[in-house]
Amino acid sequence: MSKNPINVRVITMDAELEFSIQSSTSGKQLFDQVVKTINLREIWYFGLQYTDNKGFSTWLKLNKKVLKQDVKKEPILQFKFRAKFYPEDVAEEIIQDVTLRLFYLQVKDLILSDEVYCPPDQAVLLASYAMQAKYGDYLKDKHLPGTLANDRLLPQRVLNQFKMNINEWEHRVMNWWQDHRGMNRETAMIEYLKIAQDLDIPKVGFPWSEIRNISFNDKKFVIKPVDKKSQDFVFYAPRLRINKRILALCMGNHELYMRRRKPDSIEVQQMKQQAKEERIQRQMEQERLQKEMKAREAAEQKQLEYKAKMLSMQDEMEQTHKELEAAQDRIRRLEDELYELNQAKRLLEQKEEELHELNRQMQSERAMSTEERNRLLREIAAQENQVTAMRSEVQIKTDKMNKLKEEVEKGQNKKFVPNTAVTHVHTGIYDNNANGGNGHLPREFNDPGDLTNAHVELTYEAEENNYPQRELDRQNVTDQNQSLKKKLEMLTKELDNARNQQAITDFDILHMENRRQGRDRYKTLRQIRCGNTKRRIDQYENM
Repeated sequence: MSKNPINVRVITMDAELEFSIQSSTSGKQLFDQVVKTINLREIWYFGLQYTDNKGFSTWLKLNKKVLKQDVKKEPILQFKFRAKFYPEDVAEEIIQDVTLRLFYLQVKDLILSDEVYCPPDQAVLLASYAMQAKYGDYLKDKHLPGTLANDRLLPQRVLNQFKMNINEWEHRVMNWWQDHRGMNRETAMIEYLKIAQDLDIPKVGFPWSEIRNISFNDKKFVIKPVDKKSQDFVFYAPRLRINKRILALCMGNHELYMRRRKPDSIEVQQMKQQAKEERIQRQMEQERLQKEMKAREAAEQKQLEYKAKMLSMQDEMEQTHKELEAAQDRIRRLEDELYELNQAKRLLEQKEEELHELNRQMQSERAMSTEERNRLLREIAAQENQVTAMRSEVQIKTDKMNKLKEEVEKGQNKKFVPNTAVTHVHTGIYDNNANGGNGHLPREFNDPGDLTNAHVELTYEAEENNYPQRELDRQNVTDQNQSLKKKLEMLTKELDNARNQQAITDFDILHMENRRQGRDRYKTLRQIRCGNTKRRIDQYENM
């Protein structure tokens, strides 16, 4: 065996890690190096996956040397770091944020690739949580139509099943997304996983409390029930290696099942306390940011109000300026009228003087002839008529001037006070600045290469009586939130009108039948517990 270092690449859900190992490096040593690098402490859920020399995907055994296993020989050995087991309740069991993110990314990938069936309405809801986890709050001015064009929103099955284009799907996702305003990214991931863990499951199953042991002999796999009156459940796998993997997964799953029903270890208690403190701190920070954001929005709104008020005042000032110009125009006209009036008065005085002069002439020249007297009388009459007309004109001009004067006085009594308000609104720029450890791994099935049979006892004395079956009391997230449930129902009706009946899959038909009969994951689990082992074995046999 070469003593030269062997290059290894480990692909997590969001990173690629490269290590150098020795020929003597065990699976656990490589695993420990990975979890230490990504600062993961909840290591019991995860494992290293690889493709063997026959092209099958399998899990790296931690108790064996890496090079002693059937890893496909390449210049760089390839592994995937993936969740091997899942929690029963993500909201209660996941402690670290790094664990949450790894589960979220893996489950999202399984749903989008259609390895896990998700109905169309819930796929839209999950996409909205994914956008909240990726981008934060929906902002109408920032997230314009077409923003999500490069995002993988929905399973291809869903896109193919409805007569809708990508813009119509994006619009529906955005409608849900804006409902999550104020939700931090970690909460959005939790909500995504809570919806995902409620998706449909197989109808028939065996509770651990009813299983005494499991074993295999070559390709034959046997589940022995606790009830000795019930027959064994037997099936045959196409290859021996499949039975080995099933047994290993059963052992790990059962160990985690038992762990959940026992008091937490000191280490887990400390992890939970630390996570609780971090989440409280993050919540306080989130609340502080929300308050600052609301204050900023209020300040921006106030600024908009001030701008509107300034525009209104500018309009008022323009109107006032127009009125002032009109008043000044009236004053100019008044001055012109006054000038004309004074001229008319002077002419009137002149005419009156001429009239008086004529009267004096008439009185002083009594001896003049009749013809001259008549001429003079005609001149006096004409002059009197002219004076009377001029007096009327002067009176009219006087009345007109008085009216203009009143208008000017009214205009001068108005208070034209230009008022310009300058308001400074300060808006802040908010920056969100957001370590692994040892843990207990599920025990592994030790698989010598030539082993063709194995037997494992999986019962726990008085298990049924001592440990509560918590899953029996749970409800779907959508059943707990009536508003969400009604909105999903409305979306389902809306989508039904655009469904392409030719593209409906068998899983869609099963889901629609389950929904029609009111079945969900937790009702199925309760039904599993209600029947006896024999009945479930019969159901399997009749499939």
